[in-house]
Amino acid sequence: MSQTRFADVRRFESIDSTNRYLLDEARAGAPEGVVAVADHQTAGRGRLGRSWEAPSGANLLLSVLLRPAIGPGERHLTTTTVALAALDAIGVVDPRAVTDVSIKWPNDLVESSGRKLAGVLAESDLVSAAAADGLPPPVVVGIGINVNWPATDADLPPELAGLAVSLCQMIGAPVDREALLAALLGALEPRVGDLDSVEGRARLAGDMASHCSTIGTRVRVDLPDGSFEGTATAISPEGHLVVTTGETTRTVAAGDVVHLRPGS
Repeated sequence: MSQTRFADVRRFESIDSTNRYLLDEARAGAPEGVVAVADHQTAGRGRLGRSWEAPSGANLLLSVLLRPAIGPGERHLTTTTVALAALDAIGVVDPRAVTDVSIKWPNDLVESSGRKLAGVLAESDLVSAAAADGLPPPVVVGIGINVNWPATDADLPPELAGLAVSLCQMIGAPVDREALLAALLGALEPRVGDLDSVEGRARLAGDMASHCSTIGTRVRVDLPDGSFEGTATAISPEGHLVVTTGETTRTVAAGDVVHLRPGS
């Protein structure tokens, strides 16, 4: 991807975490655009510290180092940026499959039955950010996309039964990970560019709203100080989730969102 800012792609057969690696590189002053891709992660992580692990070489596991000139209250849009770019990339690889994929706010790609196809995790280290002379604070965004695993539902461990799906399953044939990687990095270039302006950030939030399956769904929002239930009604211009609970509307900037089945 020499024509984009993501030309420095570093590959690993096995690594503990591509996010951890790039955070270390950022502390040493690495510029925006470094990409770490792994065949296998021994300590991959999802939101709330959940583990994320797949058989070696089956899926696309990568992180990108970003240095957007945005405030702390806007850094959640880096997750939105990568999720939208992944959706764009899936559309390049197989236009039929992408019609069955949406974004579960704030960071998962899911197919129509709710099974998880991909997860995104952004991490930053603002404490050491000043060590990099003149560079904006780093944000490392990792994504794991189920490309060729599971091949069938029988491949899943019991705890993931009915909860995960792969592109291979959706398309009905193996998917070229390198083609998906190239499409993802190509799609990231304009998406990351949108982080640099008010209009671009509003466009990211609008695109999230257009592709978000959480809107119109009854949800439970788990926050550090408690939980509440309601109906997700919109994505705000800032990219936050708007939830209506009775006669009250709440805007959620960050939280764990569970889609509730009718009657639950």
